[in-house]
Amino acid sequence: MERNDRFVFPDRISRVTAGHGGEALLIRGGDKYALLDCGMAYCGKQAVENIKKITDRLDFILLSHSHYDHIGALPYILDEYPEATVCGGEKCKSILQKDSAKALMRKLGTDARNLYEPDSLEEIRTDNLRVDRVLHDGDLLDLGGGVQVSAWEMKGHTDCSIGYMLEPERLLFTSESTGILEWDDYVHTPVLKNFADAFDSLEKCRKLNPERVCLPHYGMLPKGSEKAFFDAFVTECFNKIDMVKDMKSRGLSRDEMLEEYIEKYWDPRKLKEQPFEAFAINSGHVLDAIIRYVGE
Repeated sequence: MERNDRFVFPDRISRVTAGHGGEALLIRGGDKYALLDCGMAYCGKQAVENIKKITDRLDFILLSHSHYDHIGALPYILDEYPEATVCGGEKCKSILQKDSAKALMRKLGTDARNLYEPDSLEEIRTDNLRVDRVLHDGDLLDLGGGVQVSAWEMKGHTDCSIGYMLEPERLLFTSESTGILEWDDYVHTPVLKNFADAFDSLEKCRKLNPERVCLPHYGMLPKGSEKAFFDAFVTECFNKIDMVKDMKSRGLSRDEMLEEYIEKYWDPRKLKEQPFEAFAINSGHVLDAIIRYVGE
């Protein structure tokens, strides 16, 4: 990929990300504001301060999916903006109602706090994790002044993943289901649930025909490189699929396959985004998703 300043956004978008983990992007409409994702819990208060520097109102919070590194700061943001409508998928809403999901988010959030702010005693909260408005394919949110955001289900990474298209810029915020660009030269394929769904989500991205693309955990793709990125995502998916086929042909157990997978794909630079334990958990899910895909 061409090198690019990934944090140079269109004028109506401000990066309010705090700490490590998922990005948090504030979208300014004609008279309303929407926040796309929240980031991790341990830096939730800083995320709030970043938003307050720009606006004293927040109308919508758009959740890309239910993972702790994207929505952990939601309770802190709702403390400051209690009238904001939290939007996400139907599956996301059901997940956030489960005590088991909140327990896992609390554990992973605590691991992240201990890694990135080891001297902090800040409680990792999971209260007020919610979805107020369930979004489906093509649903629109009006931000005023001719600015709209449409929602698009993009399964693969999770069953609750959603991408968003900003109009009139025709800027597509993709989900992790269709890949993340790491270090400007490697497309990571965090398909945790279903590779067939991920390929369907990719085709949906192509058909939406965006003028620009913003990737989770990365930022803006260089203009004109959208097709190259999507092609690279497919190539890397099949590289991993072929790797699993080879490991199966060698008679490796699932644990042996996971060990080999982690050895190949772990890079200490990933610690800038997530603790190793979270990477290992996700690697197991990716491996299982490939095994299911190969079996089908």
